[in-house]
Formats: sequence, C-alpha cells, structure tokens
Amino acid sequence: MVAGLVPTPTGSVWLAPIPDAEGFWLEVSSVDAARAAELSPQLCAILAAFFGAERETAEVTDELTGRYEEIDLLYAISEILGHTVRLDEAARTIVREVSDVVGARRASIMVHDEDTGLLRAVAARGFSAEGLKPVPVGDAQSVAARVFREQRIIVYDPSDKQAQNPGSSDPRSYKGQAFLSIPICYAAPGAGSRCVGVINLTDRLAGDTFTPSEAKLVSAVANQIGAAIENARLVARDLRRQRLQRELELAHDLQLKLLPSPAVLQGDAEVAAICRPVDSVGGDFYTFRRLGNGRVGVMLGDVSSHGFSAALVMALVMSAAGVHTGAGVTPDEVLASMLESLGPELASTEMFLSVFYGVLDPRGGRLIYASAGHPHAYRIPPEGEPERLPTTAPPLGLSSASSIGRNQVPWVPGRDLLCLWTDGLVEQGMGGAFTEERLLAEIARHRTESPDAIVRSVFAQADAATLRPVDDCTLLVMRI
Repeated sequence: MVAGLVPTPTGSVWLAPIPDAEGFWLEVSSVDAARAAELSPQLCAILAAFFGAERETAEVTDELTGRYEEIDLLYAISEILGHTVRLDEAARTIVREVSDVVGARRASIMVHDEDTGLLRAVAARGFSAEGLKPVPVGDAQSVAARVFREQRIIVYDPSDKQAQNPGSSDPRSYKGQAFLSIPICYAAPGAGSRCVGVINLTDRLAGDTFTPSEAKLVSAVANQIGAAIENARLVARDLRRQRLQRELELAHDLQLKLLPSPAVLQGDAEVAAICRPVDSVGGDFYTFRRLGNGRVGVMLGDVSSHGFSAALVMALVMSAAGVHTGAGVTPDEVLASMLESLGPELASTEMFLSVFYGVLDPRGGRLIYASAGHPHAYRIPPEGEPERLPTTAPPLGLSSASSIGRNQVPWVPGRDLLCLWTDGLVEQGMGGAFTEERLLAEIARHRTESPDAIVRSVFAQADAATLRPVDDCTLLVMRI
C-alpha cells in the first residue's frame, strides 16, 4: 500500500507508511491532499528516525542486560573458585549458577580420572551426580566422551529438522531435547591445551536451542573450571605427598625403635651402632642381648634389596631373632631355627638374608659364631692386623638348615673389638672412594677409643667419600 487519501466515516485522511516500521502509518488530516503529500515524507522520515532510535535503544538495553548477566556469572564463578580448593563443593555451585543463566533444567560437570580413564560426575543439577555412572572416554555412545575425545563443542537443536542428533538411542544422548556439551580444557604454561573434563547442559527451559552466545559464555566458564580442576589436582597430589612423607617418617621411626639401645648391655659390654637406610626404611638390622654368666649375644644382618619389602622381612627377622636367641642354644642352631621360621616368607618374596650371630664369652675367652653368607665380620685385636671371621654357611634362604656351621676364635676381654657391618657401607664408595680396606684402617687407627667414637669416625669418613649412598648402611662395634 502506498501513501494517499483514504476515505473514512468522518472524511478523507492522508495515510503514509513509516519506513522501517512495519505496521505503523502516518495519518494527516484537516489539510488538503496537496499539502499532505508535501508534508508526509518529511514527517515519515522524522518518525522513522524516532522509531529506529527507540529500537536501537531497546537492542542495546537487551545486550547490556545479557552482558551484565554474563559478567556477573563469570565474576561469581571467579569468587567461588577463589575461596575453595574443594572442587566438589565449587562444582555444585557452578552447575547451579550456569544452568540458571542459560536456562537449563539439567546440568552436570564431569572430570577425567587419569588413573582409570573414566569421566566421573562431580556435580549435577536436575538429577543425582551419584546416580550417573562413570563414562569411559572411549565410549562411542556417550556425547560427553565424544566431546572429551574431540575437544570440541557439540550442540543440538531438536526443533531444527535438518539437525542430526549426534547421540544415539542411549539415554545419555538426551534424545528429543536440546543439549550443549562443552570440553573443559586446561593449558599449563609452556604446554599445549588438554581436556580435563566436560560440562553438559540439557532440557532447556525455553524449549529451543542454546544460542551461540550462551555456548561462548559456557566455554569461558569451562576455562575457569579447567584451571580449578588442575589446581584441585595439584592440591590433592601435594596432600597425598605430604601424607606419604609423614607415613614414611613414621615407618622410619618405628623401624629404628625395633633396634635395641646400647643401654641394654650396660655393665656387660660397650657397644655402638648406626643403622642408616638408603630409603625411609630398609633391610639392615642388628640386635644384642644378655645371655647370663657375662655372655652377650650379638646379631647383624642384611636382607637382600631395600625399601618397604625388605623392611617387612627385617621386622620378621627381628621377631624371630628375639625368640631364638634366648633359647640357650649355639649360634648355628639359632640360625637354623630362624631359617625354619622364615623360610616360607623368604621363598615367597624371593629374598635372602646374610646374617652373623655370635656369642661373646669373656670368662671363657672366646667368641663362638655362625655366619650365613655375611663376610663383613672382623675381630680387631689391640695390636696387629684385623682378623676376618669367615662365613660358615650360605645366606639364609639360599641354604638348608643342616648346612649351617659354627666357628670359634679366642677373645681378649676388654681389648678385642668385634666389628660388623653391611655391604652398603663400602658399596656407597664404589670406585675406590670408601673401600673395605679404608674402613678397616679407620677402625684400627681408633681401636683404643670407645665404640661410639669409632662408629662416628667411620661414618664421617664414609660420608665425606660419597654424596649419595646406594644401599642401606650399618656398622656395629662392640668391646666386652
């Protein structure tokens, strides 16, 4: 319809359409047609500009309102993430805030479990997160798994007849409902981006699809969540590391408490020992006890390997030693009894045990001993060269009880020294830095001093010779 005179019940009026304002017309009355035709273009242009300005103002207002909601959401999430390191707590609030802004009845945040390769729901709205089964990242039926694998947004509008639902008949495909699934990614400084989870939104309140601006907003939220997930992982990893460190320290202290104090022999013998595991715990051990009539039993050994497995076997050995050394039998019988007790454990763990057990009898002036594959045993006389105490059997776990023999050497009370150590003490100086010859020379040089002074001097030399031990180190020196 074009501008012109239009008859009405009250007379003819001039009507002209207002440009770019569909449904709006300019009515000019009480003037002749020529005057109306002259005025209407100018009036229509003024009204068109007015309506245009009103329309732009409304659009700007709507856009600013939307931007305010987006900015407010991002700020709120930053506040949430800045005040908690508990991802599960933050995720529940984030799911609620995001679903409110984009108008989704159902929402969830799923996080990748690196140990199991599963996507696990940490928060949900509209259903229980506990009820959502973990999803393998390779699951071909899961939209969330696909988003995670491909690291791209998947959005579906069921009202679009041309749109193809990327899901399947599986309930997780949200068949018949609009949904928006967005990868949660994190890029460490200097490293590429990697996917750490997925945020899913569905069952839209308005019934139509999620808009590109909403997808952009949720992507921005996902970036914040990605950093929070990584931060939570780092915090959890640090807590686990701290807890493990405390447990290792406790295990270290408990193992050392299994070893007897020199005060046990006060009045009968002077003894000093240092046992230093290369890890928090180890397989070296020693023990000693009074046997009556001035006699003293002393044992030192080394479980093959080190660390927790060796420490567990060491605890069993200490328990067995406490039982059998008090039975009043000879050293070879003690080791035979220990082998019978420990044989199954040594076989099942595929470990063996080098051990020296001797009985010092100052009244009889002798040392009776059995040595199962432990060559690091010496008698240090007051003058002259150290005397090696040869082994009398292979290590326990590599021999039978019947193959264990015993030996006897003379003993000068108050003057001779018994020196026992494990191979880690000389192995830590591999390459000639701290050899057995150097160790014996250090002991001989200080042989007239107290056992405590001798042990400390030897370890000072060993520590100066190498920065990093490779095995557990133990040294025991006794004078009786």
